[in-house]
Amino acid sequence: MKISWFFTILLLISACAPKESIDFSKKVNPFIGTGGHGHTYPGASAPFGMVQLSPDTRVYGWDACSGYHYSDSTILGFSHTHLSGTGAADYGDILFTPRISLSDTLPIKFKHDNEEAWAGYYKVNLKNSVDVELTTTKRVGIHQYSYSTDNAFVAIDLKHGIGPDNPFEMGWKKTGDSEITGYRRSEGWARDQMVHYVAQFSDSFSINNDTDST
Repeated sequence: MKISWFFTILLLISACAPKESIDFSKKVNPFIGTGGHGHTYPGASAPFGMVQLSPDTRVYGWDACSGYHYSDSTILGFSHTHLSGTGAADYGDILFTPRISLSDTLPIKFKHDNEEAWAGYYKVNLKNSVDVELTTTKRVGIHQYSYSTDNAFVAIDLKHGIGPDNPFEMGWKKTGDSEITGYRRSEGWARDQMVHYVAQFSDSFSINNDTDST
């Protein structure tokens, strides 16, 4: 009886021992499927989220379905809607491109050694010496740009689209010292798609009407 009681105590202690906490999100590799014909993107998105914030490296061809292909070495910018794993291209709404000069050579070069991504997060150091970090909530895309110079520009391209996406109506206006609102209407795989957006910046800015840059 004493032996049986002793083993019962050991089993209870073992059952009550706390399990090691594992963050399974750290085991996710968003770059899987971004090469070959995988048609996935490495950027940030939340489960069932409205935005998929990711770099665009190309817009044409079958392997541009997600806007990103691992074989590329330049980035056009970072748009807010993407398809993943499809056999058709579309979206690429509201492209943001951080620049240090209005005469920057576009697209901007980068190296995969300077890229990082995990579930809900993407980071890259661009050749124009701007560090880019992206994340999202269910409805908001969040950009952080770290510039190596006091000259800081952001180009907002409403004409940009992936594959057959064809914008045919768009507009924007400055609604505050650090805010822009606008819309983009396009036709592609998603017919007559309307996207409204509000962009809020951490600092006040001026508008360059010729280049749609802030």
